[in-house]
Amino acid sequence: RMSDSVSTADRRQRASAAFCLSFLSLVFSITAFSSSYWCEGTRKVAKPFCTGQSKGDHCIRFNSPDANNSNAVQYIWETGDDKFVDRKFHAGIWYSCEEIINEEGEKCRSFISLTPSADRGVLWLSIVAELLYIILLLTGAILMSIEMCYYGTVIDGLKINAFSAVVTVLAGLLGMVAHMMYTTVFQITVNLGPEDWRPHAWDYGWSYCLAWASFACCMAAAVTTINKYTKTILEFKHKRKTLGRSLKIKYKFPDH
Repeated sequence: RMSDSVSTADRRQRASAAFCLSFLSLVFSITAFSSSYWCEGTRKVAKPFCTGQSKGDHCIRFNSPDANNSNAVQYIWETGDDKFVDRKFHAGIWYSCEEIINEEGEKCRSFISLTPSADRGVLWLSIVAELLYIILLLTGAILMSIEMCYYGTVIDGLKINAFSAVVTVLAGLLGMVAHMMYTTVFQITVNLGPEDWRPHAWDYGWSYCLAWASFACCMAAAVTTINKYTKTILEFKHKRKTLGRSLKIKYKFPDH
């Protein structure tokens, strides 16, 4: 009886760990999917002319004290790289945003419209795979919560456990494919996208890291669930063998 209570507590702990990992993966995936920081970088933009009271290194200054006088000859001191300024941008699955020079705020546009037409199908497949990934993660988390709160027979718990393991593994595979497809599409867009968007330097952002962290948590939840299922099956087999041996001993040496 003590071993049964210990094994039951161990199964509940494993179920709780799998549920926590699955829920964490779901939160990470929704946050990454809805954000626009999968990739961050800078883009070289020609400096605008300084107007009014605007000064600094983000606009081109004139050497003439009377810049509004059309008769005055205006010379631009900036040459080469001095004529350009680095404008920060960040992009996600849905849209790409870049800062506005000499103003507060950002200018955003759809990332789908920036993608080359030949590769938009791959981007849409990535979006569909991400949505299915989130749906399967939610389904797995619901099944794991049912398994934690359900106090029926152990066989019913094993059925729920097996189904949640299959759903979680399938979710992890879809998430991996979706992340890889988006990475490919973004790299193609960097090389073949519109000239007024192509970044000068870029790197992956926190949303991209969060998406892969979600995948890692998903696979960890799947491994924990499969481990729990396998261990429960082995315990049943061991108990069946032990019961069979005890019955054989009682049959050979009956208790008088």
